[in-house]
Amino acid sequence: MRNFYSISSLNHRFVPRRVSNKYLINAIRPYSKEVSSPKPPGLLLHYRNLVEQGRLQHDPFQEKVALALENLIGRLEQYEKDMVEYHIKLAEWEKHRENEHRRLLTEEAELKQCGDLWTSVSKRRSRLLERWVFRRKSEDIEPGVGKWVSYLNREKKLDSLVGRRPTAPSAPKGLYIYGNVGIGKTMLMDMFYSATDGIVKHRQRFHFHEAMLKINEAMHKLWKNQVEEKSLQSSVSSWIMNLPFDMKAKEWLAAEERYKQEVQMKNILPAVADKFLVDRQAGERGASILCFDEIQTVDVFAIVALSGILSRLLTTGTVLVATSNRAPKDLNQDGMQREIFLNFVDKLEEHCEIILIGSEIDYRRLIAQRSIDKVHYFWPLDGTALKEFEKIWCQVINEVGGKVTCNTVPVMFGRTLEVPESCNGVARFTFEHLCGRPVGAADYIAVAKNHHTVFIADIPVMSMRIRDKARRFITLIDELYNHHCRLFCSAATSIDDLFQGTEEGTLFDLESFQFETETEGAKLRRNVLAEGSVSSGGAPAGITSMLSGQEEMFAFRRAVSRLIEMQTPLYLEGVRFLHPYFQRELQNFGNYSVSNVQHQVSS
Repeated sequence: MRNFYSISSLNHRFVPRRVSNKYLINAIRPYSKEVSSPKPPGLLLHYRNLVEQGRLQHDPFQEKVALALENLIGRLEQYEKDMVEYHIKLAEWEKHRENEHRRLLTEEAELKQCGDLWTSVSKRRSRLLERWVFRRKSEDIEPGVGKWVSYLNREKKLDSLVGRRPTAPSAPKGLYIYGNVGIGKTMLMDMFYSATDGIVKHRQRFHFHEAMLKINEAMHKLWKNQVEEKSLQSSVSSWIMNLPFDMKAKEWLAAEERYKQEVQMKNILPAVADKFLVDRQAGERGASILCFDEIQTVDVFAIVALSGILSRLLTTGTVLVATSNRAPKDLNQDGMQREIFLNFVDKLEEHCEIILIGSEIDYRRLIAQRSIDKVHYFWPLDGTALKEFEKIWCQVINEVGGKVTCNTVPVMFGRTLEVPESCNGVARFTFEHLCGRPVGAADYIAVAKNHHTVFIADIPVMSMRIRDKARRFITLIDELYNHHCRLFCSAATSIDDLFQGTEEGTLFDLESFQFETETEGAKLRRNVLAEGSVSSGGAPAGITSMLSGQEEMFAFRRAVSRLIEMQTPLYLEGVRFLHPYFQRELQNFGNYSVSNVQHQVSS
């Protein structure tokens, strides 16, 4: 049966207007048009209102999660105040400790410059012993273990002078929400994220792919800084250079400071975690919330990185609200890095309430069935469907205005991606261009962030025989959905028949290593794995996880469910409010308005 549909009237140019973004989340995610209310209702009441309005079907599992999230919001307001006070105390403590640290170092440098130690030794020892002492003096002072002991002694003195680090207030438990595809996990998490606007200052929301890329990029930068050779002039801080000491004493001081930094940076994951959520600057105080969509542990790197970073965040007061298709203990199906993984699960269970949404209903399909007008998916690849696909392309281009050109978009790690046809936030690709080449999540994020509307032509029927392309397609749909893009497709078959995979053996999950690009040299991850007691065996296959065909099909069911939702009017209504392209236009419009008013006032 041939099916092709017409587009709804959402292609008009974006007109900035003043709106409140409370509860304005992704399409099945929002189900709300009450965007002008100055004070939105509580999360649970909002959920019930949507049910009464017929925009949601009542689900007791969803309502239970909505209640738990509302209770969490109620605890966050006081927690934010407690964390503001804590960070004030912490900043004062850190300043005092650093001043004392510099004072101790300066005193030690004065002793070494004056040579009091060596003079006293020479008076009490024989000439032979004196020569031996001075020969040791000419070498590096306190090499090896000596530096470590010196560092520990200095830290112990600081503890006695300044006191221990202030204790952070106890954080409220977050939520780990899991269950089947399309049952509202992301919707509820996004409702929570929107409802915390104005309550908690530091908030971040990440999808799995974006989070892993951000982690990998931060690790790369830290690793690069650690191994990079620096001159004495660039490595010695100004406070040392301004001291009234000779260059030898300054060199000693600089070496001590570098050693301190090396000790603190030895475990790279906590260092990344400290900058992952909030890179705190002066005055940036308060609680932190991390919303993490689709937690997965698809390979060794994901287990090691997530364990180190999330454990650090949870133990330092960050509140986590996460979604996944699996319970925490079931995330690691292949038993990789079992000890690290179990520690990670313990942290999740200690700091989060684990809630199952036990519904078997895919609400994306339910909403699609209720929609009168289905849109954007054209099949099969015959003359009639392709003609309609081309017609819609021309219609969209005419409505956005401008000239279609070949363009490039920046990708992480200094790379770029070619966009064969681009025009004012609209892009067109073939399936082979996006999924038939060695590209991955970083490239798809770049496409999604820079284009509110994406056309993909010539999508084939996929099976496990082209599993590499299938995995890329899954990742592509995840990112287009996560950034709330409009999607138009021409395909060989219907959405439900698009993937014909079977359980034909194991799958090498090479795509999970897609962000180890040539630019990075593939060095960082292997070093991190080695530090995490993971042996790569000197071969990439040694650090590659295997997923079953059944696991692959499970991931594709999620992509199919999202493809169905992306055709619904509710999803499409959110594009012009939620996509980064339009948010940037709105921000630029606001900045222009403020600037224009200031100019008129000054005139």
